[in-house]
Amino acid sequence: MEDDWLRDGNVWEIERPELSVEVHFNGTIQENWTENGLKIEHKDYNTVIAVPYDVPIIGYKTKTPATLRLWSARSKRRFDFHSFNEGIYDKAMADQTFAEAISKVLYPSDDHMQGKMLRLKQFYFLASATMQSMIKRHKAVFDDLNSLPEHVVIQINETHPALAMPELMRILMDEEDFGWDEAYGMVKKIFHYTNHTIMSEAMECWDENMFRLLLPRIYQIICAINEKYCQKLSVYYSKEEEKIAQMAVIGNNEIRMANLCVALCRRINGVSNLHADILKTRIFKGSYQIFPQKYLAITNGITHRRWLALANQGLYHLVREYVKGDILKDYRLFEQILPYKDDKEFCKKYEKIKRNNKIRFAKYIKEKQGIEVNPESIFDVHCKRLHEYKRQLLKCLHIIYIYQKIKKNPACITTPITFIFAAKAAPGYARAKEIIRLIHSIQEMVNKDPDMDGKIQVVFVENYCVSVAEMLIPAADISEQISTAGTEASGTGNMKFMLNGTVTLGTYDGANVEIVQEAGESNNYIFGARVEELEKIMKDYDPRKLVSKNPKIKRVLDTLIDGTVSDGGTGDFKELYFALTDGASWHVPDHYYLLGDLESYVEAKLKANSDYANSRLDFARKCWANMCFSGKFSSDRTISDYAKEIWKIEPVQL
Repeated sequence: MEDDWLRDGNVWEIERPELSVEVHFNGTIQENWTENGLKIEHKDYNTVIAVPYDVPIIGYKTKTPATLRLWSARSKRRFDFHSFNEGIYDKAMADQTFAEAISKVLYPSDDHMQGKMLRLKQFYFLASATMQSMIKRHKAVFDDLNSLPEHVVIQINETHPALAMPELMRILMDEEDFGWDEAYGMVKKIFHYTNHTIMSEAMECWDENMFRLLLPRIYQIICAINEKYCQKLSVYYSKEEEKIAQMAVIGNNEIRMANLCVALCRRINGVSNLHADILKTRIFKGSYQIFPQKYLAITNGITHRRWLALANQGLYHLVREYVKGDILKDYRLFEQILPYKDDKEFCKKYEKIKRNNKIRFAKYIKEKQGIEVNPESIFDVHCKRLHEYKRQLLKCLHIIYIYQKIKKNPACITTPITFIFAAKAAPGYARAKEIIRLIHSIQEMVNKDPDMDGKIQVVFVENYCVSVAEMLIPAADISEQISTAGTEASGTGNMKFMLNGTVTLGTYDGANVEIVQEAGESNNYIFGARVEELEKIMKDYDPRKLVSKNPKIKRVLDTLIDGTVSDGGTGDFKELYFALTDGASWHVPDHYYLLGDLESYVEAKLKANSDYANSRLDFARKCWANMCFSGKFSSDRTISDYAKEIWKIEPVQL
């Protein structure tokens, strides 16, 4: 979608044109030997002007705001009047089009070369502008760039900003006359890397030829980094050429950004304990064996100020009645309210708040989508980015299972259930869009069947965003966190649900592990194969054999191809069926173990629904226990951990 963030203006955005910098693309590199050594000259490049906009970020009860700096891309030459007069209209606008596309589209589709190139331009544009701005500011304040590591620390969040590392080296060497060793040593002190996902598509790799054409000087620097890194690896893995090739920054005609981060960054962290273990034992195993001191875990967090005090004001005011102190400043105070989970009056107050939140969401979905939902039903919520590993398809199969069961025995459901999906798919992710089509088809089948009236309902929330999440999450009874074990790095949605008094129904994956450790497995619903089990299972896993031996799974799966759910003749659902049974060119069959976990998942769902139906009070106690133990997942704790463990600064006490 087009990003129109500057179109209407914003009183809080302060344009700083005097701090604009130039970012250079394409061109050629010329090496000149002078009496002072080698000098690099970048010639015939395309210039884009990066114009900063500063936005103040006001903290909770703080006196000094932080500053968020945004960058707008503009052409140095907005209009080629000579070309226009010559009738070459495309050329007249070419510079402006080249530049402004960079900050016009958020997350351009990258399933084609032009989209990939635009993303690379965006990443370098932001990295270069930021590094140039940082250097200018440091020189203005401290004069001497040698002190940079004493005052600056940079956290690379995922690989998107990784080009900041070679860009800083370029500035130090080409503009500030630092030698290679000085610049390289400085970068290795300043940068740290947080890996947020183990999905291969997030481990960005750029086509080497495209990269060399667009960023010729950065390409030279990365080649030198790669050579130096591989020399170091060869000391440890002298006879393992294949391992060195896998760990290299450049290989198979690709520039590997995750490997660049591993090669240069001082500390590398996962975002949950399980995730950090996977980085050490699987993803970056070769590096960990050489540099174990680099690796650690810092579990993600969320802000209670937004996801409780703002999103769920009724619950926040209830908690404040029973807590001494400000829970928005000290997350450790949450455990003070744990004893009240056995107080019937207190639990009734909590249940009333939950019901009001459900009524609020029901009103919203009625106004926006014309769908009436029953606030007295169980709100079973799965709101996630639409991705195969997050297994929205598994929930679809479960709904079909319940649908078939009700058709045979209408009395099997005594408490109505509303199955809620909220998700968006990446523009070029065809499989995700197939799953969205399936959800809508199931929604139509279920909601139009009179046999399902008062039993189950399916809702897909359109245009899911933070504002909608602030209504949906406080209304949920069951939080679905059902990714295949070992695939979700952490998750933060699971924490938001927990904070709002929702039980987790999920796998032993990501931060689910720590949620269960904090609140207790008896207060949540855990199912499915675990990481260590899947490592053995997947070696010989045959989903076709499983389907042939299990009539329940076969009946559910057959609905994808027998017309029970309609794909409008597109063949999408047939493609989903065969992806599970036979695989695809890029995946083994049932790569994310949906069919293998289906029965365990169904059992966990039935148990959660039964507990809710049998005793609302006992279920409320489970919810309340989760809320009481949510303090650990405060972003205040997370940032404090980064400050102490990585940045080596003393965090400010709120």
